[in-house]
Amino acid sequence: MSDAIIHRDSPVTVLSGVGKARAAAYERLGIRTLGDLLLHYPRAYENRGDVCLLCDARKDGKSSVILTVATSARTVRLRSHKSFLKFRAFDDSGSCEIVYFNQDYLKDQFVVGATFRFFGKVERKGKQYTLSSPAAEPYTESAKLPPFWAVYPLTEGLSQKQIAKDVEVALFLLRQTGEDPLPAYLRERRSLCTLSFAEEHIHRPDSKESLAIARRRLVYEEFFLFSLGGYLSRKASTRAGAPKCEAADPTPLLSMLPYELTGAQKRAIADIAHDMKREIPMSRILVGDVGCGKTVCAATAMLFAVQNGRQAALMAPTEILARQHYADLAPLFERLGVRCELLVGAATATEKRRIKAALASTDEKERLPIVIGTHALLSDGVEFSAPGLVVTDEQHRFGARQRAKLSEKNTHAHLLVMSATPIPRSLALVLYGDLDISRIDEMPAGRQRVDTFVVDESYRSRLLGFIRRQVAEGGQVYIVCPSIEEDADAGEASISELLSAEGSSEQKPPMKAAVQYAKELQGELPELTVAFLHGKMKSAEKDSIMKDFGDGKTQILVSTTVIEVGVNVPNASLMIVENAERFGLSQLHQLRGRVGRGSRKSYCILVTPDLASLGEHSRARLNTMHTTYDGYRIAEQDLAQRGPGDFLASSQTSAVRQSGGLCFRLANAGEDLTLLTDASTDAKELAESSPTLADTPLLDARIKSMFSLSEGLIS
Repeated sequence: MSDAIIHRDSPVTVLSGVGKARAAAYERLGIRTLGDLLLHYPRAYENRGDVCLLCDARKDGKSSVILTVATSARTVRLRSHKSFLKFRAFDDSGSCEIVYFNQDYLKDQFVVGATFRFFGKVERKGKQYTLSSPAAEPYTESAKLPPFWAVYPLTEGLSQKQIAKDVEVALFLLRQTGEDPLPAYLRERRSLCTLSFAEEHIHRPDSKESLAIARRRLVYEEFFLFSLGGYLSRKASTRAGAPKCEAADPTPLLSMLPYELTGAQKRAIADIAHDMKREIPMSRILVGDVGCGKTVCAATAMLFAVQNGRQAALMAPTEILARQHYADLAPLFERLGVRCELLVGAATATEKRRIKAALASTDEKERLPIVIGTHALLSDGVEFSAPGLVVTDEQHRFGARQRAKLSEKNTHAHLLVMSATPIPRSLALVLYGDLDISRIDEMPAGRQRVDTFVVDESYRSRLLGFIRRQVAEGGQVYIVCPSIEEDADAGEASISELLSAEGSSEQKPPMKAAVQYAKELQGELPELTVAFLHGKMKSAEKDSIMKDFGDGKTQILVSTTVIEVGVNVPNASLMIVENAERFGLSQLHQLRGRVGRGSRKSYCILVTPDLASLGEHSRARLNTMHTTYDGYRIAEQDLAQRGPGDFLASSQTSAVRQSGGLCFRLANAGEDLTLLTDASTDAKELAESSPTLADTPLLDARIKSMFSLSEGLIS
């Protein structure tokens, strides 16, 4: 351990045993400092405190049993140069053979007469029990063992044991500092525990109660920091300096459309035109249901920028969505004589150089007016010579740093963000307190309803027949699975499951995996063309698969939720969602929005393994999808049933993306809306009374580490 002063920003290499290799592994998880490490919250917990007898062990997961060693441990060597260690142990209901593979060093630990708490999957054949490589802890009645053990997200080069050890040391070191970014008066006002207690008990809870107390504090802090950053950002953005786009005539673009805009679209465009005519940068969000016409509103805003000699950029979170926007908008702008280019990571080096040069050109004839792209717009070398408007789509998928970075490249530019996730007004006012809101709550005329049905495995043969019929009639089919590969989460529970009654009683059925299911389906339907798609594929491969599906060369596309947004194949007429009980309402509604986009009658079928075994909340969600088609009503139901988890991306996404946006790590339970409201109220109060955070240096440091700051305010 280094003799230097240890603090939250100290690199993880100050921990004993963390050298270059382990530091590199942590880097892959976005962990560079001790503070990052403590923010690497468990993804689940093993409930080792729920001890049972061998005869009562679970059949479908791991169990905790207290056994006494009955025989000496002996090593058996195999011809393959491998070995296993085995011995017998017993409790009042029977004896069990315990086996460890290639762990000879454990031999002296398991002495006859010693008692351990073992945690693992108990296999039973007749009257014989076996345990393979269980976790083991020495047990005595006087020494209380922790009931819950953290299960962390891993990457190659890291084990659960290593992370748990490093977290324990980091907790000890930082406990000595007593640092807490939340002012004491706020902790007292909201009855919150200290940061030290919260971090200790989120990683090493000694009861459900302490876990709930810790989680409440940390959820509040996430909301508070996000809200405070937003309010400070709003204060910074009110400074004059944006280009006044007084020439704002949408007629040239709207006259090319084969349909009349809805009243909500017209109001949104009027809001945008009003904002862009001012010197104060616009900060507005378009919130609307799937297919409500947000993109047209964004296109008119981009046209306003160009009409005033400025540039516009549209950033989408995925390459699929960026290409979709380009395919839709580039032809319209071309007819108006406005150049539009696509900048994505898969572009060739030559294309990137050409587009970057055109964006940076000071010659009005050479300057590129409009660019559509992905995170490639954030890369070094992308500079705008006449920034006017920044549009980000699917706003909730970008972290605050990403939005800030694009804004930095477009100093004082107007900002328009879009979200296709219908968000209840009460929640939107808190989430987007730093933005003006235009709510598009009307659907274009002629948008057809997608009939929705809920079925279980007993309908599988009929479902295959329905797929054949849809394809025979010229349609195409999406099938969405919740995972890429097979599931392996038996015996674990997330925080929300651990703290909820239903989570502890409702067993999760196994998940359908896209890769395996696509292969199975091709065998079932050999006369049809089946492809699969998931987010871990390379961009070129994804583009090729989507192009084939869009061109009708593929009849069935099996996918993960990578197709949730931005995919527009009007010929697709059937959406099947496997393990629908695993999805939230808003996500199901987004997926349903992928069909019904053309003239074909369309259907959405939600499949669950067994309707009879569904828990109350899962049954209510699926019934809501069956009976409700309005996105805002669905959003209200989702908020009532699940809290804001679907709107605030969960911690099960990528740890690297957790950088101050809506990618909260812990916020996913129903009671969080109250915390969100309280935190937002407190943040607004502090932002108004102390805009530079001069009196709260620890809080100032945390905000600066999350957001890009300028002159003490978020830029």
